[in-house]
Amino acid sequence: MPAPDGATLVAQGLACRRGGRLVFEDLELSLAPGEALVLRGPNGSGKSTLLRLLAGLLPTAGGSVSWEGHPVADDPAAHRGRLHYLAHADALKTALNPRENLAFAAALAGGIPDVDGALAAFDLESLADLPVRFLSAGQRRRTALARLLATERPLWLLDEPGVGLDKASRGRLEAAIGSHRAQGGIAVVATHGDVAVDDPLVLDFAG
Repeated sequence: MPAPDGATLVAQGLACRRGGRLVFEDLELSLAPGEALVLRGPNGSGKSTLLRLLAGLLPTAGGSVSWEGHPVADDPAAHRGRLHYLAHADALKTALNPRENLAFAAALAGGIPDVDGALAAFDLESLADLPVRFLSAGQRRRTALARLLATERPLWLLDEPGVGLDKASRGRLEAAIGSHRAQGGIAVVATHGDVAVDDPLVLDFAG
């Protein structure tokens, strides 16, 4: 089946098996620049699995994922270079401070970093030089989220990004997602409803 006109990220006939169990099959989705997809459903229903498939971190049991008409499996390194994947773990280096963590991530990503802007967007300036091991769970989560803004990448794959955040921090995250989309970015967000996404497409795994 051809990709819909204007679609950038497309999954066709996608299937996944984990531990011999069929998690889902025949899954179809297409997202154009500026669009967002919200994944809903109970834990274990397949939301995180789908994000990992879209990130190219798991092999498919059927179907394909493509970007701008090209299968991502043909060039996994290029696909990794166009996305930010945020999982449940914050994946921070605890001996480094937030500024150093963001600079390190930006150096790996390449491009022109905006570490100061990323810190400011998540209200981390006063914590920028404090080793991560001294930060609270919420502060660590904000630092992990700030990586999204330290370097520009067109595809955001976010797995329960609001966990551990207070209301103000969730607002900052929602603003960041909105700004990313306004600039033509794509976001796929797994959430239990704690993060509001404007006018999203929705895929419900509960059915």
